[in-house]
Amino acid sequence: MLSAILPSFLIGLISLLLIILNTLFWVPLVLIIAIIKLLLPIKMVTVICNLVLNAFASFWVSGNTFIVKLSKPIKWQVTMPNTLSTNEWYLVIANHQSWVDIIVLQQIFNGKIPFLKFFLKQQLFWVPLLGLAWWALDFPFMKRFTKSYLKTNPEKKGQDFKTTQKACEKFKSIPISVMNFAEGTRATKEKLVRQSSPYQHLLRPKAGGIGYVLTLMGNEINKVVNVTISYPNSGKLGIWQLITGKIHHIKVNVELIEIPGNIKGNYIEDEQIRKNTQQWLNQLWQEKDQLLSADMNANH
Repeated sequence: MLSAILPSFLIGLISLLLIILNTLFWVPLVLIIAIIKLLLPIKMVTVICNLVLNAFASFWVSGNTFIVKLSKPIKWQVTMPNTLSTNEWYLVIANHQSWVDIIVLQQIFNGKIPFLKFFLKQQLFWVPLLGLAWWALDFPFMKRFTKSYLKTNPEKKGQDFKTTQKACEKFKSIPISVMNFAEGTRATKEKLVRQSSPYQHLLRPKAGGIGYVLTLMGNEINKVVNVTISYPNSGKLGIWQLITGKIHHIKVNVELIEIPGNIKGNYIEDEQIRKNTQQWLNQLWQEKDQLLSADMNANH
């Protein structure tokens, strides 16, 4: 481990450089396959290209995982069912505290379930290199509108559903894992207070994204992978803290859940299904909050 011979700042710089080099190697390959898929819109070509793209992305993640392991030993506690498969479609939901969550999810699920596809804010398309890579990998870019904007521009209402619909059609060609952070943003102490959240460690979950995906992919997705991530005894959570060895302990609980029958159907048009979905999600969040509280108490 680099931490045995180098100071943390230097470890961070070396790790960052290696991650950039790993990215510079894989992103051009991903873009080449994406361009081939774009120029030859034939079903068989599309399926083959998607398989290759997901394989390249998996190798990219494996490289980054190895680099992070070089920084400093991290105590991992991962509880995960052994019935997960790369041949099934999943809806993955998780609490969200930091960009580190994404690295954690990619690392623990790489090779165990189909490659994770995230719904991203539209502004992230402009992130150098990564934005193009996410586009090439069919990550949907969502444009969020405020309620006040929608009042003056009602024609934009439903735009997020159209984006989800378009993405879900692409997701049906081969097994994938649709990732949803139900809180919609990273949970911080300030946001918990501002939102008057009923949970100790979580923001209120939003059922819309989950409802859209289950409505559009109800024939493919039958199970939810429910993930609870905690960082016991960690201070600030960020990529720099991860690659400089400041995050010492990561705990992840993974639960495989059958989708309840009372939330299957048309979330968009059926008010009862919308209520059932929100109630189901609230219950999951209550259990998740209790699990996070137990983790915190166990490490004090």
